[in-house]
Amino acid sequence: MEGPPQGPASPPAMENGTAPCGEKRPPDTQETTVTEGSAKIAFPSANEVFYNPVQEFNRDLTCAVITEFARIHLGAKGIQIKVPGEKEVQKVVVDLSEQEEDKAVLKEGADPAPGNQPRTATVGEICEEGLRVLEGLAASGLRSIRFAREVPGLRSVVANDASARAVDLIRHNVQLNEVARLVQPSQADARMLMYQHQRVSDRFDVIDLDPYGSPAAFLDAAVQAVSEGGLLCVTCTDMAVLAGNSGETCYSKYGAMALKSRACHEMALRIVLHSLDLRANCYQRFVVPLLSISADFYIRVFVRVFTGQAKVKASASKQALVFQCVGCGAFHLQRLGKASGAPGGRVKFSAACGPPVAPECEHCGQRHQLGGPLWVEPIHDLDFVGRVLEAVSTNPGRFHTSERIRGVLSVVTEELPDVPLYYTLDQLSSTIHCSTPSLLQLRSALLHAGFQVSLSHACKNAVKTDAPASALWDIMRCWEKQCPVKRERLSETSPAFRILSVEPRLQANFTIRDDANPSSRQRGLKRFQANPEANWGPRPRARPGGKAVGEAMEDRRRLLQNKRKEPAEDLAQRAARLKTFPCKRFKKGTCQRGDQCCYSHRPLTPEATAEAAPTDCPQTPNQKPPGSGATTGPGVD
Repeated sequence: MEGPPQGPASPPAMENGTAPCGEKRPPDTQETTVTEGSAKIAFPSANEVFYNPVQEFNRDLTCAVITEFARIHLGAKGIQIKVPGEKEVQKVVVDLSEQEEDKAVLKEGADPAPGNQPRTATVGEICEEGLRVLEGLAASGLRSIRFAREVPGLRSVVANDASARAVDLIRHNVQLNEVARLVQPSQADARMLMYQHQRVSDRFDVIDLDPYGSPAAFLDAAVQAVSEGGLLCVTCTDMAVLAGNSGETCYSKYGAMALKSRACHEMALRIVLHSLDLRANCYQRFVVPLLSISADFYIRVFVRVFTGQAKVKASASKQALVFQCVGCGAFHLQRLGKASGAPGGRVKFSAACGPPVAPECEHCGQRHQLGGPLWVEPIHDLDFVGRVLEAVSTNPGRFHTSERIRGVLSVVTEELPDVPLYYTLDQLSSTIHCSTPSLLQLRSALLHAGFQVSLSHACKNAVKTDAPASALWDIMRCWEKQCPVKRERLSETSPAFRILSVEPRLQANFTIRDDANPSSRQRGLKRFQANPEANWGPRPRARPGGKAVGEAMEDRRRLLQNKRKEPAEDLAQRAARLKTFPCKRFKKGTCQRGDQCCYSHRPLTPEATAEAAPTDCPQTPNQKPPGSGATTGPGVD
């Protein structure tokens, strides 16, 4: 096995597949073998090549999506794909006379030569008219090898990485899994590799980008290197940026301002789709989302890319700004463009009129924040999602995470496709400081009022509805009348006081309806995954010559979780510390605990008061002098 040429002795750390190509893996590196799906991967125990087992769901879902995409792509060419574990087409039982008639038709009709039989594509074999796949940031090559061993109808798979260590490992894993005829290791900058495949004849049918962090640097090249109607799969793990913690950074990467919102996960999906469409528009191309998923600590989008100048003109009307109230969280959307019908069946595009809100919120009187632009068209193709869901449901043994895929895709099919963003149950109740109604009660009230409502796969407490914010607050006002809030505790300028000071115009009915309980919830599907393992989440960035994560490091991470909190205080130490503080109720003569009180009941003497008065740092009367071994003040923990 011939490795890449050596470079400098101490090359800089590679990042996102864009670093210099001059590293060489040490020969004495210890390796760990991992089996995932049909692939068996060896990777260094040291942190030299990135691998995260938590993203097995991501890789399983990608294999399922590409399989259905290959079924559609090759089906148009008359090629059928065979997936391991799938049941073949049911045979129709016919009698002898029908068989004789079929034979007669064959004799009179076309020649029943083998060449006229339906062509099939199987897993692990090269399909000359199949898909050309690029994994731009392959790391260990696990994803590419799984494509080769689990997805039928492939022509070639290019597993690219900028790191020489990673490419060396990819070659080793390709030989280990015996997929050298399909998987081609490549060492190059992912962006340059895609820019070199801009010609129509050189483009890839599927491009998969799964970087460490943001994929923003690769999107411009990706939308040019994917074929007409090709599939682009993108993962984003920089959720802190996309969820509104740093709006200016989000704008610099994706061209949109992210807001802190309860619907931040769906907003992140729509910001990424907006960024993809915006970059594709520069080259007279546009995107059509197939599936957009928010899971664990990342988001994943699957889009098809097409070319068409007329369709690109409609892109402005697919984007919108969002006005979000800082007080009650009510939001309104303002589309950037307007598409209207014109004589002769033509479509006229113009600028939209706005804004849709006043300077102050009509419900609570607070100001609005402005976010976006973001994608406001449907983020899923429900027909395609249904095909993937059916394929996974009929072949559950194909993936290790089939149960979770079924649950997530079932919720996706139940989402309202034309309703962007959502509210949450706890957001509505906490705004007016009332008790929280059950999810079925709130959904039933919306259905009784004539509105549509659904869940969201991005949040288990989501309320996605076409009801305006005024109707939602009317329903919450009616709920508050059943569980009254103490108005005297509310500030007159608070959102809760202003919302509750208005009488509801809509009388809500909280009687539970049968259709308020979604089908996925009734069947008990695994819709929202619990923590998959201890210390889960984004793994450390891959580093050349990185050290293996030992037990000491794991222990330190557990100790410093939750923002490096102080270790728990001993009960005896806490009791001794509290005894240094005088009891306020004892001073007033109302403490009934006596010796069982955790605070001090020693009376303040005039001598102690006189001695403590002239000092700059007065001590409490029951405080012991320094050196006595007791705690010396309320600030000492």
